[in-house]
Amino acid sequence: MSNKEKVKYPFGTITITEKAKSLISEILSAKRLSQGKYVREFEKRFAEIIGTKEAIAVSSGTDAVALSLAVLYDFGAKRNDEVIVPALSFIATANAVLQAGFIPKFVDIKRDTLNINVEEIENNITEKTIAILPVHLMGKPAEMDKINEIAKRYNLYVIEDAAEAQSATYKGKNVGTLGDMAAFSLYIAHIISTVEGGIITTDNENFAEILRSLRAHGRACKCDVCVLNVNTQYCPKRFSYNTDIRFIFERVGYSAKMNELEAAVGLGYLEVYDEIYYKRLENLNYIRKKFEKFREYMFTIEQEDYEQLAPYAFPVILAEKAKFSRDELVHYLEKNGVETRSLFLSIPTQCPGFKFLGYKMGSFPEAEYVGNNGFHIGIHQDITKEQIDYFIDLVEKFIVQHK
Repeated sequence: MSNKEKVKYPFGTITITEKAKSLISEILSAKRLSQGKYVREFEKRFAEIIGTKEAIAVSSGTDAVALSLAVLYDFGAKRNDEVIVPALSFIATANAVLQAGFIPKFVDIKRDTLNINVEEIENNITEKTIAILPVHLMGKPAEMDKINEIAKRYNLYVIEDAAEAQSATYKGKNVGTLGDMAAFSLYIAHIISTVEGGIITTDNENFAEILRSLRAHGRACKCDVCVLNVNTQYCPKRFSYNTDIRFIFERVGYSAKMNELEAAVGLGYLEVYDEIYYKRLENLNYIRKKFEKFREYMFTIEQEDYEQLAPYAFPVILAEKAKFSRDELVHYLEKNGVETRSLFLSIPTQCPGFKFLGYKMGSFPEAEYVGNNGFHIGIHQDITKEQIDYFIDLVEKFIVQHK
């Protein structure tokens, strides 16, 4: 067996910097592990990167979506109002809508972009629609100009699911600044990670205050910086309600705080963010160019002149004329050391948990096609050109065998 045949191609990685290790040691020694000064520092620096006034750290990307939606109750939303979502996404998008107390109204996608088909949004708006939740799937920005135009026409909120799109840009603006709020995942596979975790960005200070309440059970205690958490100072607001403000609950909330250890890992990432981003971008550009020769059999998403894809992962969709199945190709790759992940499913028709909504197979043909014929691989900062070449060689050999 040659050296090339022994190459392993892992899907994900995590970078734990020396700074992160030092902060973790300090936090453990101080025994102040719950949300405190390092979470706040991470929030401020993340907001600076995205370009928003506010960033609110939470316990997962799913919670980031759910809490963003739950904010809308303070502005007239009602239980079982509807949220427009693409049929194709990681399941967390739709789960979060239900967890927030709303109903997902699914819209098909465009196969070549993996994102919501904006031409079908208006047909799915009803008197119960409260928001549009576009997903920038695989780091490809959704058509935000058209989405925002529709939202304005119907007086709807726009919340970006930017879980996979940190660092992407659309017409000169950062993803995360294109709607009323944006929800990011900070899971291990992502460009910035806190191991587990999520974060919400917004320019609306009222939204930010409500989010700080929601992540802590709906508490009235929702200051930007909590002196009790940071350094145990006296809080003049604590008994302003004639009882402890920490036990006044203004709204139905969640238990969704980020802890200091996660923030320490995130701060380590921010220290080397440029290095990670450019390495991943180099890998994305390299694999995209190498992959072009397979266009007859399979394709990936394209990058338009007005956008920059986030270097999150590399998606592959089989062409209709391919003489092999996605599962055959994936099995071959996995057997030879290349880790893969499905390119998700049509949530309303291919995910049994959503059968209760009553959608029938065939209702979302583009999402269903990708669900049957798509997969993705990692392009993270620990992937080398040798590993990418190995993947390309494997695909080429597979195609030759199946012509």
